[in-house]
Amino acid sequence: MLYKSKDIQAGYNFIVGPQNSSLKWLEFGSLYLAQEGDSYQDRSGDKEVALCLLKGKCDIRLQGDFFDPLVYDNIGGREDVFSGKPTMVYVPPQVELEVLARTPEVELGIFKAPSNCTVPPTLISPLDVSSNWVGSSNWKREVILAIGDKVKAGRLIVGETISPPGNWSSYPPHKHDTRRPPQEAPYEEVYFFRVKPSQGFAVQWIYTDPDAPDPLNEIYVVENNDTVVITRGYHPVVAGGGYELYYLWALAGEGREYAAWFDDPRHAWIKEHVETPE
Repeated sequence: MLYKSKDIQAGYNFIVGPQNSSLKWLEFGSLYLAQEGDSYQDRSGDKEVALCLLKGKCDIRLQGDFFDPLVYDNIGGREDVFSGKPTMVYVPPQVELEVLARTPEVELGIFKAPSNCTVPPTLISPLDVSSNWVGSSNWKREVILAIGDKVKAGRLIVGETISPPGNWSSYPPHKHDTRRPPQEAPYEEVYFFRVKPSQGFAVQWIYTDPDAPDPLNEIYVVENNDTVVITRGYHPVVAGGGYELYYLWALAGEGREYAAWFDDPRHAWIKEHVETPE
């Protein structure tokens, strides 16, 4: 389902979660701090939280019962999501947190998911993320895994994808809505989009196998700051010609294993035709 962008207000902007969608695990929102010195306080409660810096620099202060108070000073710094690797912070449940803007116009994407995990918080710097170019030809894109196997967490897996103009991503089409060990596990997913230049667009297709009991076949025109919820089905996306496409994504389910997805058998053949670098 597509959730169109709204005017961002100062503070936390709830976008999507179980309250207004078919999601069971994930909640997503954005945090905007307009002026240097502005701050935001929250408590993770019974959820784990992933904080992704989209723009600007901030301090993040954390206090919980099972670790010494932490302050991550002056982290982040990229001008926008197309200008460098991300900085993220993983926050476990039952933690008091504060975000303090160190520059004007600080923006964060925030994912939450129910958890009883008791690991300490983790700072993931741009040097800590795993970045790989995936695919070939017009389905080549950069996939950045930030909160994955190397970060202890309960449910959340978080990363970013950047597609060059006109290129496909989440391709060949794959899904993760069925328990089919070891190649597929059921996870829901949220995509949050940015487009460069900002007046651009992308096309998101979400569909099931034609003989599925409850077939799904939906196409969305995605624009800057839109959000898409994926609870089932294959979900390829293509950037509009001339427009670079970014999306922040998170997976959550009963397990936690990255790459546990199943390619559409009709299109999986394309993996056999990957261009070899000269």
